[in-house]
Amino acid sequence: MGTPQFAAPTLQALLAHHEVVAVVTQPDAPAGRGRAVSPSPIKVLATQHGVPILQPESLKPPEVVDQLRMYAPEVIVVAAFGQILRRPVLELPPHGCVNVHASLLPRWRGASPISAAIAAGDDVTGVTIMRMDAGLDTGPILSQRSEPIRPDDTAGALGARLAEMGAALLIETLPGYLAGLIQPQPQDEARATQCGLLKKEDGRIDWQRSAVEIERHVRAMSPWPSAFTRWEGRLLRVLRAAAYDAEAQQIALPPGAVFMAGKSLCVQCGDAAVELVEVQPEGKRPMSGEEFARGQRGLPGARLESGD
Repeated sequence: MGTPQFAAPTLQALLAHHEVVAVVTQPDAPAGRGRAVSPSPIKVLATQHGVPILQPESLKPPEVVDQLRMYAPEVIVVAAFGQILRRPVLELPPHGCVNVHASLLPRWRGASPISAAIAAGDDVTGVTIMRMDAGLDTGPILSQRSEPIRPDDTAGALGARLAEMGAALLIETLPGYLAGLIQPQPQDEARATQCGLLKKEDGRIDWQRSAVEIERHVRAMSPWPSAFTRWEGRLLRVLRAAAYDAEAQQIALPPGAVFMAGKSLCVQCGDAAVELVEVQPEGKRPMSGEEFARGQRGLPGARLESGD
């Protein structure tokens, strides 16, 4: 069970090492700038390999559970599926449901662990293979592997590495688990942290926050929903940012105030400032902050708004 690109390496690895009797993925949905209805990456991959595909709106109806039961799976593998699994599904296979989760549980239980780790300034994250229970990422752990978070990591770049790592760890873990050689270990509830499902408005930049927090926020929101602010009422996406030492200017500016440091376009934050390295104005292509500033009369000295 899986839907986005993060799940594709897991399915590819399972196809190479195990018999995949069926794939369950979310229904086709609008995607891209044209919002055309498109299949998920998992559906595309399953189609290429001739694997039966199920796309239920929900796993709750008994007829959906019965359909899953017809395939008699030994274990169900889940990777970023996008739906909650209820007890009838969790208890359907003899070896239960095994999840590939993109964090070192119990840290960052929930739907956006990669973005949460970057935004929080974590130095290390990783992947967890766990046996699912009725809670949200609360099931016992089968195996884990850590991965450093690089200073320039975006959620997209880090997610791509974790997807490959999770697929490899799953293939290493499954044989021992299915043979009864790996005993699931309970999570330490005292160390648990949570993260929610990202929404478009989560990309909004709050210029009252510190420069370090805003720089991490930009990376955590890339590629989706992307960090954004507003200039003269129009959306301005911030694709890349870098911390800037505002003390060098010796000028007290309010948060959101724009100034030029040589050719660098900078914005005052709650403490220091950030350089807008790459931006995308509404309706236009991505461009450097310097290029954007050249085309905007009156930008230096103005204030950017928090987006809405």
